[in-house]
Amino acid sequence: MAIWNLGSINADIVYSVPHIPAPGETLSSTGRQTYLGGKGANMSVAAARAGARVNHIGAVGADGRWAVERLLEYGVDTRNITEIATETAQAIIMVDPKGENAILLHLGANAEIPQTTLQTAMAEAETGDWLVIQNETNLQRTGANLGKKMGLKVAYAAAPFDADRVMAVLPHLDFLILNAVEASQLEAATGQAPADLPVQDVIVTRGADGADWYGRADKQHFDAIKVDPVDTTGAGDTFTGYVLAGLDRGMPMEQAIGMALKAGALMVTRHGTADVIPDLSEVQAFQL
Repeated sequence: MAIWNLGSINADIVYSVPHIPAPGETLSSTGRQTYLGGKGANMSVAAARAGARVNHIGAVGADGRWAVERLLEYGVDTRNITEIATETAQAIIMVDPKGENAILLHLGANAEIPQTTLQTAMAEAETGDWLVIQNETNLQRTGANLGKKMGLKVAYAAAPFDADRVMAVLPHLDFLILNAVEASQLEAATGQAPADLPVQDVIVTRGADGADWYGRADKQHFDAIKVDPVDTTGAGDTFTGYVLAGLDRGMPMEQAIGMALKAGALMVTRHGTADVIPDLSEVQAFQL
């Protein structure tokens, strides 16, 4: 099968800082790096490195051709990434010595993906494929509705969180993944806890406390793998990409989550985003 990812593509500009700045504070960085990023690109790279066939649907400006080339290098099908007049999205990321981060996002081309690009991509999709969406692009509701009508399994990463956007796609979802803060925000907006949502599988990630899966049975908790983190940026996207790749390859959810927890643990020991996501051989060799 295949994964079709209607996803963001960013230039991630990462600054190392002594601490996350307070309001009004001016702070000098101790380092600066530029990486391929965006939640969508991160998930595409993670799923491809986990062994899935991944097709990315998105948009960049002329300044983002390097990002498309890099996605292709990492094994992602880039035929449905359109170059438009709007500049490529950027994320300004500050990372402190403990690996915590703060992110400023400029949506750029991610918010202007042409509907024809989505329709052209979906014309190649097959029943049983996965369609993945998240909150850094336009066309989410359109994509979810189209995917469901075509018999695709629809997955949604509810970040950056927006209650109205989540509720708009909930009826079309087979799989929802969100972190603990987002789960609380969604419950406040809908009155529904994760176990009550009309979605077959819901995963709530909890950082160093692991993850909870709400499936056909009762909630199952999975402990995180203990490592010394240096940068948590992209860890959640890596986890999501690996879970989806595992499911696409026919793994039971428990096995897919176990593999994704290893990938996420490796990811937080590295500085960077899509460029440093571990591949499947590294994850399989990782010793607990």
